[in-house]
Amino acid sequence: MKTTALAAALAAVALATPVAAQMDVEDQIETRQSAYQFAAWNMGKIKAQAIDGSVAYDQQQIQAAANAIAAVANSGMSTLYSRDSANDRADNTRLKPNFFEEPMKVQEVAVNFVREANKLQEVAATGDKAAVAQQFAKVGESCKACHDNFRAD
Repeated sequence: MKTTALAAALAAVALATPVAAQMDVEDQIETRQSAYQFAAWNMGKIKAQAIDGSVAYDQQQIQAAANAIAAVANSGMSTLYSRDSANDRADNTRLKPNFFEEPMKVQEVAVNFVREANKLQEVAATGDKAAVAQQFAKVGESCKACHDNFRAD
């Protein structure tokens, strides 16, 4: 499974690289921020239902939110990261330049996000609220790993 996720991620990068070359830096930043904001909005839906209990648990909403998160994770986001889109060269971004100096760490974090998001999608389909809550935490940890390593405060 790990090899499959890595192969899919590498294929997505190879296929989408020409698209990134056509986008200016500002569009790259805006697009990736929008995608992550969309994923965070969907994470919030799951948190409200499966963790906080502030909203009644709705299997269809949980599944839709998990599908959206997995879609972002599998969308080829890596093509939206050009060297000129780091915060030492561009405005309106918190991407640290070390993102481009640590490719193995970036790959590890990205593959983990894809794996955990895909697993959340699988778990959400079961309707098991406790399992969704547990996997939700793992997705959150994968997000935090990227923030801790590559996002400026």
